Amino acid sequence: MTNQSYIQAKKLLLKASSEKGFLASAENITNYQRVWARDGVICGLSALLDGDETLVRTFKNTLETLANYQHELGQIPSNVYFKSTNEVALSFGGLAGRVDTISWFIIGVCNYCWMMKDDDFLEKLLPNIKKGFKLLEAWEFNTNDLLYVPRSGNWADEYITEGHTFYDQVLRLWALRCVQKLKPSEEFETKIDRITEKLNGNYRKTNYQTPFHPKAYNRLDDTSYWMASVNPSGYQTMFDAFGNSIAQLLQLGDSSFQKRLINYSEKLRENLPLNLLPAFWEPILENDDNWKLLVNNCKYEFRNFPYEFHNGGTWQMVNGFYGMSLVSQNYLENSKNVLKAIQELNAKENYGFYENFNTKTQKAIGVPQCTWSAAGELLLEQYINGKRLLV
Repeated sequence: MTNQSYIQAKKLLLKASSEKGFLASAENITNYQRVWARDGVICGLSALLDGDETLVRTFKNTLETLANYQHELGQIPSNVYFKSTNEVALSFGGLAGRVDTISWFIIGVCNYCWMMKDDDFLEKLLPNIKKGFKLLEAWEFNTNDLLYVPRSGNWADEYITEGHTFYDQVLRLWALRCVQKLKPSEEFETKIDRITEKLNGNYRKTNYQTPFHPKAYNRLDDTSYWMASVNPSGYQTMFDAFGNSIAQLLQLGDSSFQKRLINYSEKLRENLPLNLLPAFWEPILENDDNWKLLVNNCKYEFRNFPYEFHNGGTWQMVNGFYGMSLVSQNYLENSKNVLKAIQELNAKENYGFYENFNTKTQKAIGVPQCTWSAAGELLLEQYINGKRLLV
């Protein structure tokens, strides 16, 4: 099944390749026939590991499109839509602006330049990178080294996380580390050290002496995973699979905590019907205090029913990164089990590559022919085969 599944995943990325970059879906769905920053970079990272010339070229086109339409203040577009009338429509977010697009863009540029040995492209886009980092620093607001992210301000665009969200912190740390490896500077090294200390100290219970929110920190329980967010009201303590997976890729935390996190994640994964991690856990139910925040956080139609989308739904893309983190921690057999489960979901409905699945009913949810569902599979398979990203 592996070879056929990989062939189908790669075929989907090729089908969704345009002269301006990767599209979010090969289906003719208007909102997905755009070059998306987040989706495009994740597809591009899989293209780099695969090595296909057409896909790698499409990734470079994706990065150039995002750079060309960067806002003068530094924002990277959430998506760029090229209309048939030659008009260009830009989106920097819906109900809230997107914070994570800047970090994904920088991660993408650095990985492309590193793997392709393209120093000229790095020099060309260095001003875009610096402008993006400058804006991220402004978005700390209180110069405490942690980004403040509005609700709906990242990939979980209809979920309830807000404040100093862990996912956005580790994503920014990844971006900084990438640039530091290609263009070392004392300024970036100092920033990396400060952010790393704040993450280690504030997002799990230790004996950290200067927590950001002392009252909330003192009430925090000792858990086997990083907290999803801390904001002025306290901690959001749900398990964030994407943020925790990126943290594992970066080898954040001491080795004993990394092992605890793997044990927690594997136990959760193996006890769920799809044998994969949900995006956030546990799901918010209708009688929960947070339900009102969730049910009203949508621009058009509500999709975050319990066990679906971000509210406990299962995403092949997220699990691709989780599997990669397992490989990086030398849990190769576990990562192979994750890959097998991703392949099974991507193959549903004649290789439908659906956006995500209901974790409880195992029903396909969201958009079919979703490119980052294919990319998650390609990334993990290449990681198992020994390929690596710049982290």
